[in-house]
Amino acid sequence: MRKTLFLLIWVISGSISAQINTDRVMEIGRNALYFEDYVLSIQYFSQVISAKPYLPEPYFYRGLAKMNLEDYQGAEEDCSLSIERNPFVASAYQVRGLSRIHLKKYDDATSDYLKAISFDPYNVGIRHNLALCYLQKNDFKEADAALDSLIKINPNYQAAYLMGAESSLKQRDTLRAVTNLTKAIELDKYSGDAYQARAGIYMQQSKWKEAKEDYGFAIKYTPKEVGNYINRALANYHLLKYNETLADYDSAIELDPNNFLVHYNRGLLRAQFGDENRAISDFSFVLQKDPNNFMAVFNRGILRNKTGDYRGAIRDISTVIRRYPNFLAGYQFRATAYRKIGNITAATHDEMKLMRANLDMRFGGNKWRKKAPLASHKTRRMSDKDMEKYNQIVEADKEESNDSIYKNEYRGKIQNKKVEIRLEPMFALTYYEKQAEIKRSVHYYKGIDDINNHHSLPRRLFITNQEVALDQQQIKDQFTSVDKLTPEIIKYPKNVRYRYARALDYYLLKDQSNALTDLNEVLSIDSRFYPAYFTRALIRWKQLDYEESEEIKNVKGKVEEVSTIDIKNPAYDVIKEDYDKVIGLAPDFAYAYYNRGIVMCALHDYQSALADFTTAIQLDSNLGEAYYNRGLTNVFAGNNQAGINDLSKAGELGVVEAYNVIKRLTK
Repeated sequence: MRKTLFLLIWVISGSISAQINTDRVMEIGRNALYFEDYVLSIQYFSQVISAKPYLPEPYFYRGLAKMNLEDYQGAEEDCSLSIERNPFVASAYQVRGLSRIHLKKYDDATSDYLKAISFDPYNVGIRHNLALCYLQKNDFKEADAALDSLIKINPNYQAAYLMGAESSLKQRDTLRAVTNLTKAIELDKYSGDAYQARAGIYMQQSKWKEAKEDYGFAIKYTPKEVGNYINRALANYHLLKYNETLADYDSAIELDPNNFLVHYNRGLLRAQFGDENRAISDFSFVLQKDPNNFMAVFNRGILRNKTGDYRGAIRDISTVIRRYPNFLAGYQFRATAYRKIGNITAATHDEMKLMRANLDMRFGGNKWRKKAPLASHKTRRMSDKDMEKYNQIVEADKEESNDSIYKNEYRGKIQNKKVEIRLEPMFALTYYEKQAEIKRSVHYYKGIDDINNHHSLPRRLFITNQEVALDQQQIKDQFTSVDKLTPEIIKYPKNVRYRYARALDYYLLKDQSNALTDLNEVLSIDSRFYPAYFTRALIRWKQLDYEESEEIKNVKGKVEEVSTIDIKNPAYDVIKEDYDKVIGLAPDFAYAYYNRGIVMCALHDYQSALADFTTAIQLDSNLGEAYYNRGLTNVFAGNNQAGINDLSKAGELGVVEAYNVIKRLTK
């Protein structure tokens, strides 16, 4: 198992500073950077820079951290300082190039990537970003050449074909664009963006059936993308599949309730199906957002006439006639409404207006606006305000929907740990917890609650697998806590709680070595203090994760585990032994079984992993993360249906990633 790291680690010789151990601080800083504690890592790298300003490495890493915090100017400056000290490292040019892209310095970024390629010619990430730089500059010849070189290096690199499709479209070569997108889909049939882009081309070519099919796949793999439902609705409309069109508009409104274009189109279709009252509601919604949408006003007026609200119809149609006095359809519908309320004089006036207009048109007059056919299957652009097209379905203007095909854009974040499918992470004991958008169950254990109630630690402990990077104040608080606890530990060397509290501080500050030293001391004093075993196992797991990771991905439609871990590595046994100790001391602590299950799954011992996740669920039936991990473990073991059942339960309990996995498994 191996992390994909976009950086080069220099081997630098030098003396140790009299003030700090720079090698040690660099190690802690890199660890913090890897686990996305960017603010904390910057502090460590700044310490090294203060002690040894001639080293290139800390400037590079600090620049990388700044880039992840979107301080692109600062990142560019730090990378430049690193390059001044060592101009022969590709990664520094790569990160500076990425920062310059965000600063829209495309020429400078291009120079950086060309320099990086001279040092590392087979680096896919560098060539990827170089091609995108050329695309940003509309230098399509160089972009295509860069993509050809990239494909020669890695023929199965899907992003190259997506970029090639974008380059082709910008050059109006739709045939080559479709060829590129088809290849991209062959390489990754779960790529919603590729299906969406190809469907867009089919729509331009009026290939409604092909477009509908591709939008169907795009929706399956990117179900939150509103535009896919809107566009598939349009394809269905051209295919005369009105019920499916309405269903797509309903889905789009569920995702984006304020989308007035969808409300307008749904109102038109509802009117065609005789669902006048709900059509009126749709047009009224449009008018709340856009009071000057005269086509919506007119359509609502027609519908009010049909539903017996004749005075409302007259008000709406009169509003349109005041704006478009030569719009004949308005007079026709208003005359009908006037007659319904008995206002014969007004009706006759409108009818005479129509008669004179018809005579005028017969003898060459062209100022009158004719009524559009009621059964038109044509569409209009949103910017088209021709009132004759009041009953035509609306499409977004081309410039509004001309999104980039390759949406993920630039590569270069070193800690890119995101994978298609992965286990939920281990639980930790910590003072801080990330606030999830969808609330999961509260994680509770009486033993930890007792520790909190005794107030023996500086802060309240949380049981969470949603750890959060510390902000500036929290970092300061943890350093202050270490300073306060150290003299107390010297004074009371056998006090377990003081040492455990400092171990947690070191853990949060990513100083794993000192954290482990304190935890080892805690357990030498009190071998029954199970939180120390639990925390020590987690730290050791993260140390392993820094070296190697378990990556789970989709291969040819089947969820498989791809791993290069050394299952004979004794570090796994050491971690497992710590969790065994926790379970022996606290047999009802569900999170110890859960964490041990992850270790066993990493070792491909699926039966033991399933047993541990099952025990965790028996102890806490609301532990959605355990259902999720047991579901994936069942899939790895070949028990797809059992896995899907567990994933469904995990989704119910708030682990929303489960639904995407289910979609893939049930294709």
